[in-house]
Amino acid sequence: QVQLWESGGGLVQPGGSLRLSCEASGIIFSRYIADWYRQAPGKQRELVASISDPGNTKYADSVKGRFTISRDNAKNTLYLQMNGLKPEDTAIYYCRAAQAWWGQGTQVTVST
Repeated sequence: QVQLWESGGGLVQPGGSLRLSCEASGIIFSRYIADWYRQAPGKQRELVASISDPGNTKYADSVKGRFTISRDNAKNTLYLQMNGLKPEDTAIYYCRAAQAWWGQGTQVTVST
């Protein structure tokens, strides 16, 4: 059974940083494409960043240069480092593994 747990969300001021983590069980992250998505209130879920073997990354234009996706294969954990956060980054952030399994999400709120 595959399970994913996101953590690291919270309230941060504009310009601040957060690092999201997604721990996995029942699946080896390094063998599959892994993604971060987000969903803001009243909007569709959108792809934020993807990482694939051997570590190729892709980003939404809105986060390029500010967010970095990575994974620690030894810890079987996916990360999203978010810098220069903006109010429009406010959303629930979800990790996805192998284009099939989803975590429960973690709330990120960027506000003064």
